[in-house]
Amino acid sequence: MLKKNILNIILVTAVFIFGILMLNTILQYSTFETNIGFLKFKQAVVGNKYWMLFFYIHIFSITFCLFAGLTQFSSLFMKENRRLHGIIGKLYVYNILIINVPACFFLGLFSNGGLIGISGFLVQDFLWAYFTLSAVLFIQKKNIPAHRTSMIFSYSVTVTAITFRIIKNIFYNENIFSYQLFYGLNVWISLLLNLGIAYFIVKKLPLKSDCIKENNNYGSETQTEA
Repeated sequence: MLKKNILNIILVTAVFIFGILMLNTILQYSTFETNIGFLKFKQAVVGNKYWMLFFYIHIFSITFCLFAGLTQFSSLFMKENRRLHGIIGKLYVYNILIINVPACFFLGLFSNGGLIGISGFLVQDFLWAYFTLSAVLFIQKKNIPAHRTSMIFSYSVTVTAITFRIIKNIFYNENIFSYQLFYGLNVWISLLLNLGIAYFIVKKLPLKSDCIKENNNYGSETQTEA
């Protein structure tokens, strides 16, 4: 139990710290300049108004999804704030399925990294939609363990943006690596690494029985209200 609590604390702290760093990165685009940050490498498409629209929609809306995970996977939070947990969860789902999946599909078609990068982003987008939608279907059936598993995998795809930047900042050297090849491989490495971590969490941190009971009650209340 102590190991599980420590691991939970480490994971939440890591997501919070890197989420803040990610937020700082995103804020630079609030000036709407087209020659800063990532956009320096996308000069071929910054003149495309649709690409730019989806880019800004994605970077400014993804922040909520990143920080939503800090509350959604806490057993204590779910037990004491069941209604708020449901509201945040719905906003997370709407954000991903209605806003970010379509936006990222379009952006993925113009991804750096050639076919490796494009295929990686499209697979990531598909899995993002699949796991998130699965979580919705499972909670409607009041299958809490399966819902939790799907949400963990969904969130693991959400935070690939953070993993991608960590790997890039640590390992990329323009004098050693081809930017396009490194970028494309990093897309796949970040995705597979995060899915592996999610699998480990699912296997090592089973949902507590009291949490299952509380959430089943919540599911019943929600269906009654509907």
